Amino acid sequence: MRVIDFDKLRGLADDVRTFIQMSEDKALALRAVIAGHDVVLGIFPSQEEGVGLHVIKGSELLHQIANSNEVGDYTHTAISVQNLEQAVTLQALVA
Repeated sequence: MRVIDFDKLRGLADDVRTFIQMSEDKALALRAVIAGHDVVLGIFPSQEEGVGLHVIKGSELLHQIANSNEVGDYTHTAISVQNLEQAVTLQALVA
């Protein structure tokens, strides 16, 4: 079982935030980030756990990896969102 490296996820989310902020078309930049990765996690502050995670894209791939016990070659990133509801909304928009 792999442990989640929250510091790495925060770093990825910071990189994504910087990329989007520097882009003229922020919506296009966000779409490019999501399209460019197999797995996209929404990371947000959570009172219960400190850091909350929600799979925005790639849940089927993660289930496949978990069920087969194989570590596949896939790309992943994280996007900072304000809360779980925002992550769920973004997931619905990319589905």
